[in-house]
Amino acid sequence: MIHAKGLLAIDWIIIAVYAFSTLYLGWWFARKQRDANEYFVGSGKMNPFLIGVSLFATLLSTISYMGIPGEMLGKGPVNMTDILSYPFIFLVVGFVLLPVYMRVKVTSAYELLENKLGLSIRLLGASLFIVLRLFWMTLLVFLTAKAIAIMIGADEKYIPWIVVITAVFAITYTSLGGLRAVVITDLMQTILLYGGALLVIGTITVKMGGFGWFPTEWQTDIWDTQPIFSLDPSTRVTVVGAILTVFVYACANAGGDQVSIQRFMATKDAKTARKAIGIQLCVAAIVTLTLAVTGLALLGYFQANPQFLPAGMTLKENADKIFPHFIAFHLPPVVSGFVLAGLFAAAMSSIDSGVNSITAVVMTDYLDRFGIKPETERKHVFFARSLAIGIGVIVVLASALIEHVPGNITAVTTKTVNLLTVPIFILFFFALFVPFANAPGVWIGVTCSITTAILIAFSGPIFGMNEQGLDPVSFQWISPSALLVGISSGCVACKVFSMTNSPINPPNV
Repeated sequence: MIHAKGLLAIDWIIIAVYAFSTLYLGWWFARKQRDANEYFVGSGKMNPFLIGVSLFATLLSTISYMGIPGEMLGKGPVNMTDILSYPFIFLVVGFVLLPVYMRVKVTSAYELLENKLGLSIRLLGASLFIVLRLFWMTLLVFLTAKAIAIMIGADEKYIPWIVVITAVFAITYTSLGGLRAVVITDLMQTILLYGGALLVIGTITVKMGGFGWFPTEWQTDIWDTQPIFSLDPSTRVTVVGAILTVFVYACANAGGDQVSIQRFMATKDAKTARKAIGIQLCVAAIVTLTLAVTGLALLGYFQANPQFLPAGMTLKENADKIFPHFIAFHLPPVVSGFVLAGLFAAAMSSIDSGVNSITAVVMTDYLDRFGIKPETERKHVFFARSLAIGIGVIVVLASALIEHVPGNITAVTTKTVNLLTVPIFILFFFALFVPFANAPGVWIGVTCSITTAILIAFSGPIFGMNEQGLDPVSFQWISPSALLVGISSGCVACKVFSMTNSPINPPNV
């Protein structure tokens, strides 16, 4: 069944019920808050299952929800081999990073940096994190609004209004309920996301009378060439590149991103936090594979029914738009409403986590650190809520600039939002694992890391595209290269400065 006008009234009712239920949940938890610790880390005793699901839901934003099916449909399946890195991510994060991080319970991860490397490194880490999360939230809010515009058949001129509506709900319940509201709603959102993808796969299977949509050969007319490994750095995606990129990114994210560290701190100890990261990776593997299969199902469906594609839309050039189009125009009523609620939920889960974490960093690393602190705990929480609203306003206003960023969702995200993930982790690497680290050397290492990431991300505009119209260096090499250059240059610089200055022995973490 195809709906010429897209969503029906029942679909909008479902979306409205979900949105307002999140506001009620935020209000419910707000009644029980007495101090800032409860607001930011849930008093440090939260369930590892909820924390693990929340970690996953935070990272599976609208960007991923739309990007994975689009990448699978329009570029090819090799990018999904990154799941092979998950066991190694668990070992490194669970048994190398977490035991170190959980020795000291902190609201802001960047407190750890000052203990080892001084105030300037702490402020550098906090500032880089804020910039990263502001860009991240801005991009995902814009992509969500763009997808919803496709679903409801609205002109793109209405995207700013959709941005405002999405952000208002997420920011309201986050500013009210704190981390507990964020984690509980993340569970609801993950269920909607996963259910939505299953509904798309099921609907296509029923429409086509079985699994005839599953490809049995490489789609040479649509997919890129994706080898296991290539000595040509411009090759967009390889198996080795996919595995290495996700391994480096996931470890760096867990070890340097306040969004992740804040959730670890919300658990009782390292063992509990390890359970959370294990649950996160298991859920991520299941849902990522499901979204990948969703992309294959969409490819097979529209290859068999090309007449259902809107005029001017092709599978290769408009792969990121196929998923939202199918949701609105090819799913049965009610089902469309639930899936769109899942998409709406993906944006909200990321906005709420980003706003809550940025608020924690600003309050802890800037205001509290310099003695600018409200007189009572209740005023502290009120100030945190007000700050969360202010951050949301910035995100909404900045989203108007994202329309000028071109390209595939997966590539654009890696080239922009993820640029600072590895440089931030490098700060923690030196602070916690390099005995001879010092502030000047770390500044040099992080600067080299950021420079490397930018040069690779924008190698096309800077050095010129190659004959195939690709960047001279693929976006897959941003994280591994930034890590290698940052650590090596930082170690050399730290050694030089440690020899030219008298050693300083800061307190141990």
